[in-house]
Amino acid sequence: MTDNRWSPGWLRYVRDQRRTKLALAAGIITLALAFTAVFWWAAQQNADSEPAPTPPIPRDLAPAAVVDPPFPALSYGVHTFLWWNEATRALDLYLVRLMNFSHVKQRFSWRDIEPVQGEWHWDYADAVVDDVTCQGTGLVARLDGPPDWAIRAPGDDPAAPPVDLDAWGEFCGAVAGRYRGQIAGYQVWNEPNLRFEWLDRAPNAEGYVELLRVCAEAIHAADPDAVVISAGLAPTGTGLPDAIPDMDYLRQMYDAGAGAYFDVLGLNAPGYKAPPEMSPDEAEAEFGHRWMAFRHVEDMRGIMVANGDAAKQIALLEMGWTTDQRPDTIYSWHAVDEQTQADYLVDAYRYAAEHWRPWVGLMVTIYLSDPAWTPDDEQYWWALDTPGYPTKPTRPAFIALANMEKVMGETVIQARDPSSPEAIAVEPLAACEN
Repeated sequence: MTDNRWSPGWLRYVRDQRRTKLALAAGIITLALAFTAVFWWAAQQNADSEPAPTPPIPRDLAPAAVVDPPFPALSYGVHTFLWWNEATRALDLYLVRLMNFSHVKQRFSWRDIEPVQGEWHWDYADAVVDDVTCQGTGLVARLDGPPDWAIRAPGDDPAAPPVDLDAWGEFCGAVAGRYRGQIAGYQVWNEPNLRFEWLDRAPNAEGYVELLRVCAEAIHAADPDAVVISAGLAPTGTGLPDAIPDMDYLRQMYDAGAGAYFDVLGLNAPGYKAPPEMSPDEAEAEFGHRWMAFRHVEDMRGIMVANGDAAKQIALLEMGWTTDQRPDTIYSWHAVDEQTQADYLVDAYRYAAEHWRPWVGLMVTIYLSDPAWTPDDEQYWWALDTPGYPTKPTRPAFIALANMEKVMGETVIQARDPSSPEAIAVEPLAACEN
């Protein structure tokens, strides 16, 4: 058989194949070099637009800087539902006295007070203020809940606040003017770093600061001595469009000038699964996030200090542990049993009394329940008591908080023996004249 491997045709074929391969290799190399050059150029062009590294966690809590606190450290508060029912309002205020708590927080919903623009409904608000004042308890009013007519159209500037600011300022000023000297503090909105609370808009710190400014200026114009508390921020690691992590949001608030418009910084401090003594560093190691700890408050205090706001107090506007262990809920992963809830709440107040005075003043536990709640309501499982009238206080948390030692400024209320008469009942006050 003839060997054709060295024939002229074969040699031309081999030569052509080699040239093709060399040309292909050269093309690949040239293309690779071109891509490398493009990527290098892009990296140089975008170097200034790279996100800044995460700022270090400030460690200085500057307790000595707070010399003129608006709230005694501590001020023991509980979130209540006093609005609609006179009978349950009387019961809840009695329970607050039994607990030896100094303050209640009550929502003053804009839609309930001004359901139609210019049409003011003050009956329930007057009754709440009168009854709380009569009981000798401090009142913190949470201002939010806009009526439909005041909500801004979604098509407007997405960075703007979600409500008509002129009407919002009128509402804030009207409440402060009517109850001048009778309300201990005004909480301006709640959890604006969550889309859900920012009326289904992407959270925007600059927009919240503008909403805060309008309300704060109206409050102080109507009642110069009133205490303005910024909205409680939700501890979260979720980003836009659904949320902004609370540490980022607080930094953005300061960048937008928020420090000029609040007297007390509001925070929310759920404990998640962590015991109250667990540090944020320990929570990060165990759960993957430092905000999953009650003591994450210390991270936020550090940001205050770093922004020159060390002289102001913090108010913890919502704190607690849920007992919602239902397997089909999103809360079951961090639920605790009822006795643990009671122990953690007592330990949280004790920790704050020992380590956070005077820069934490007001601490509000959630909740004395709405009697209408059922086990189908998520809030039911955070409450200190079992919803229902008249046998509400049946959970260990209520008894534990009622009987624990309390440190209010220079006043110390000693812990009570659970079997003592004082732990079971207190004398009712004389009827108030409204």
